[in-house]
Amino acid sequence: MDYSQSVSTNESLDAPKNWVQTLADALSRIRYQLIGGILFAIIAPAVARSQYERYGDALLSYEHSLIGTVCAVLLGYMVFRKMTVLPGARAVISVIPAFMTSYAVIVALFFLMRIDYSRYQFLMSFSLACLWFGFILFMMARFRRPVFGVLPGTETLKLQSYQGIHWTVMNSRNMIDRYPHIPIIVDFESPLDPEWERVIAEEAIRGRSVLSARQLAESLTGRVAIEHISENTCGHLAPDSLYAPAKRHVDIISALLVIALFWPLMLLTAIAIRLETKGPAIFKQQRIGYRGETFTVYKFRSMRVQSESEIGLDGDKTLTDDERITRIGSFIRKTRIDELPQIFNILKGDMSWIGPRPETIRLSKWYEKEIPFYRYRHIVRPGISGWAQVKQGHVTEVDDIRLKLEYDMFYVRNFSLWLDLLITVKTIAVIFTGKGARQNQTPAGAQALSPPYRVKAES
Repeated sequence: MDYSQSVSTNESLDAPKNWVQTLADALSRIRYQLIGGILFAIIAPAVARSQYERYGDALLSYEHSLIGTVCAVLLGYMVFRKMTVLPGARAVISVIPAFMTSYAVIVALFFLMRIDYSRYQFLMSFSLACLWFGFILFMMARFRRPVFGVLPGTETLKLQSYQGIHWTVMNSRNMIDRYPHIPIIVDFESPLDPEWERVIAEEAIRGRSVLSARQLAESLTGRVAIEHISENTCGHLAPDSLYAPAKRHVDIISALLVIALFWPLMLLTAIAIRLETKGPAIFKQQRIGYRGETFTVYKFRSMRVQSESEIGLDGDKTLTDDERITRIGSFIRKTRIDELPQIFNILKGDMSWIGPRPETIRLSKWYEKEIPFYRYRHIVRPGISGWAQVKQGHVTEVDDIRLKLEYDMFYVRNFSLWLDLLITVKTIAVIFTGKGARQNQTPAGAQALSPPYRVKAES
């Protein structure tokens, strides 16, 4: 749900809007988004094909192609909406993967059912769909920003440090009545005056969105705050019972495909490692994984071999400029090639493609002593990449681990196909650009958040 659907970037909420801001407001509404999607991504490709294609037997696939593009656009729009709920989803990252997934699904179904369709029409439809919905997000990011009405409270005061949002303090009933469409943010963890409780209840009955300050903070930061370590502030932590087994099957199929495609690269990497330094090409290490069980993780060795006397607790930590890293190791770590042997961990069921990164036994025990809530991250399978990795990057200090745990708890709480898809896209972007999450971080409380902002309601 888009809680900022009628707000522009005007400094004053009462200032008149120009035609560009009016257009941006219109494009934020679902009906106009779908109307434009139908016109540009369905009707336009069909008309263009009818004008330029002159093959006699092509008429047989017109109906199939039209139905297929309709299904692809609607499915892509659903994925698009689901992904833009998540923090950190931007235009290209949200649009292209969403519609690439939907069009690939429809084309695969047509191929399996041997249904005739026009590749030209599908390609044109996909391109126009990406352009249209990318344009929507650009307009909303450029000319609109969310507005929230905050009631007095400790947590709502903290929220006002986040940039890119118009915070309107509503400390009187007149302010609430003056802006009836603005969602209200309430600090439910602080005592509320009985009169304010009645006002909030009345506004909720009228249909106004009333959100908790903690819920909004999680949606904006992508973290589940853990202020009292002894308390379970995450609610229900068990992963989705339908998606979890489906994800396991996808992991197995995709792992087999990756092995078939990349075995030459894996072989060449192993040879290069053996030629540069003495020791095995594969590094094996015991780590804590799914449900707290120990397993052996496989990676290409990127560091020189150490004796047992050299390895201590600090030996389990790898710094960015660690002197133990070899020349080949530096390259394969930067390109993530060193992670490829973990495909066999995925096949064995020890790991998944996406999930919290598994830690060594010694580090896990150390973290558990410092952060008792740490063990809850083992409720899902560990992954080669994860939400904490794309949002925060590599960490070693206790304070950073606490922040990493907040990202991991957000992943567990929002465990879904849509979040996994977003993490996959962000991971690919890191691999190809070479820029990790740590380089892109901004100071706490000063995030440059990219609209549209959507808040996922608590279940």
